[in-house]
Amino acid sequence: MTRDDVLACLRDIAGVLAENKDYLTELDAAIGDADHGVNMDRGFQAVLGKLPAVQDKDIGTILKTAGMTLVSTVGGAAGPLYGTFFLRMGTAAANKMELDGGDLVAMLEAGVQGIIDRGKAAPGEKTMLDALLPALAALRSAVAEGLAPGEALQRAAAAAGEGMRATIPMVARKGRASYLGERSVGHQDPGATSSYLMLKVVAQRLATKP
Repeated sequence: MTRDDVLACLRDIAGVLAENKDYLTELDAAIGDADHGVNMDRGFQAVLGKLPAVQDKDIGTILKTAGMTLVSTVGGAAGPLYGTFFLRMGTAAANKMELDGGDLVAMLEAGVQGIIDRGKAAPGEKTMLDALLPALAALRSAVAEGLAPGEALQRAAAAAGEGMRATIPMVARKGRASYLGERSVGHQDPGATSSYLMLKVVAQRLATKP
């Protein structure tokens, strides 16, 4: 996975969040502030605006720039959480110009740990972690089996999709959704959904790479 792949993935993420802005907002309207789609779209449009200035930098710098931009432009809990996610991944990828499977595992581990540290959430609480933790486990397993990064990421995205759907019967324990208690059951978590969408487009981008 090269620096150009990382830049392309960030553009793809911005595109898929723009396409799904209304869907994510609809999910959030059921159990949150009805702003997740709008906020994520605004944040990644801002990231797009920052990419020309860092396109000749290392992968770590690119991801840290994305993280800092998300912290400053995305409202609600998503800004600090996704911002920390990208900042930690950037730290794990410091000075790298390309990434192998082991690097991808280390980056996702760092990013997920950043979300855990910032949000104090645990599995089963109806959050983005319910998509990201299964994705991390699947990625780690696939890389250990010797799969190419593209195929490993496809497995990770599939696991994230399963985790996303598994949030529907959960009771929310974190954030504004937790105020609803049992009434949060039956609704898919918007954060888990945006996490899945990101991983899905990254996997699609790298699917043809050896």
